[in-house]
Amino acid sequence: MRPANLLRSSIFRLTLVYLVFFSLAAAVLAGAVFWITANVVSRQIDSTIDAEIRGLAEQFSQRGTPGLITAIQRRAVAAERTRGLYLVTDAAGRRLAGNLSRWPDEPADEAGWLTFRLEFPEAENGGVNFGRARTFELPGGFRLLVGHDVRERDRVAGLIREILAWSLLAILGISLLGGLLMSRVLLGRIEAINRTSREIMAGNLSRRVPLSRRDDEFDQLAGNLNAMLDQIERLLEGMRQVSDNIAHDLRSPLARLRGGLELALMEDPKSEGYRDAIAKAIAEADSILKTFAALLSIAQAEAGTPRERFTGVDLKGLVEDVVELYAPLTEDLGMDLAVGPLEDIRLTGDRDMLFQALVNLLDNAIKFSGKGGRIDIAARRRGQTAVLSVGDRGPGIPEDKREEVLKRFVRLERSRSTAGSGLGLSLVQAVARLHDGRLILSDHAPGLCAALELPLAQGTPPGR
Repeated sequence: MRPANLLRSSIFRLTLVYLVFFSLAAAVLAGAVFWITANVVSRQIDSTIDAEIRGLAEQFSQRGTPGLITAIQRRAVAAERTRGLYLVTDAAGRRLAGNLSRWPDEPADEAGWLTFRLEFPEAENGGVNFGRARTFELPGGFRLLVGHDVRERDRVAGLIREILAWSLLAILGISLLGGLLMSRVLLGRIEAINRTSREIMAGNLSRRVPLSRRDDEFDQLAGNLNAMLDQIERLLEGMRQVSDNIAHDLRSPLARLRGGLELALMEDPKSEGYRDAIAKAIAEADSILKTFAALLSIAQAEAGTPRERFTGVDLKGLVEDVVELYAPLTEDLGMDLAVGPLEDIRLTGDRDMLFQALVNLLDNAIKFSGKGGRIDIAARRRGQTAVLSVGDRGPGIPEDKREEVLKRFVRLERSRSTAGSGLGLSLVQAVARLHDGRLILSDHAPGLCAALELPLAQGTPPGR
């Protein structure tokens, strides 16, 4: 189905659903209004009848049956105005007073209430109506009926039905119009997202979902989608850059590896030159494998898969192990490796990844400090954050380049004559993100200070 036809079909379905539910709600409301109004009128009629009965009971108690008959006759005269119904019969059922010609055929309930048919030939349109009354048995076989006709109730009920009918028609029209407008607006916003998605799938990665000024849920969804698309575009750009850098950085060692192997083929297997060529080829192969190992470690850290291996890590012991590993090298280079302060800190993490990150920072510090330099390494606690820092006295990194050097294969030395692949700080940053931390590069005055800030869980003890 074409997108335009699909949109029209969706608008129709949503409008129909909106119309059905709105109409059901309106019908329930109308039924409730009608029922409540009819009950109010009925209760008013019953209250009027009860008031009439109390007045007649007082006449009967004071003046007996003759007084009751006289009171009934007076009230029957005014019945056209009050719409009252009265009847007194003797033991034989003969009418003694009232405005009813005979006793109703309908039976009364246990409380004496009954509803019966009435005929009004003198009314404007004649016809049949109903009366509601209450009956009593009097001493001597007399019977009394006091009631009220329900023409007013029926008139009010009819008026309410008419009003509700027109109201329902108006509500249906308004709900239909509102459903169309809401569906068109709602599906229009969704179609904008679908249209942008189709353009992106067609290859236009620069497209973004348009935002309105309402800042509603759709705008929040569009904002999240745009942020996701920005991240995807950055990742794709990063992949292209990584591919270019891999091709650039590995071309030279692979060429040297191939050249070394060709030289080895030309040498006598028993000669010193043969062994040197093989040794250089192995060194180049080790460099290539090291680059791929670093890329694999970064990919694992960014994927978050090592979180399953998280255990308790003693940061003080971690730093001491790294210092012990590099102590012979720094001694040979005449470097001063200053350790401290080292605080007792434990956190939950991947010890191997943290060890590799600290090794990378120390490698960089040694590489750029030169012989006779000084390196500071420390582990301290700052609130609920553990800070592993390595500082050198090298040339440092300009402030405007510190974000750039965290990218893969980025090296400030354009000639790339210094050993390295440009992946060390990228791996450290990936490890920091794996532990919900961050890598901060700052001025060491002189040199560079690289600080790995890692959050501690609440309640982590300061010691082991």
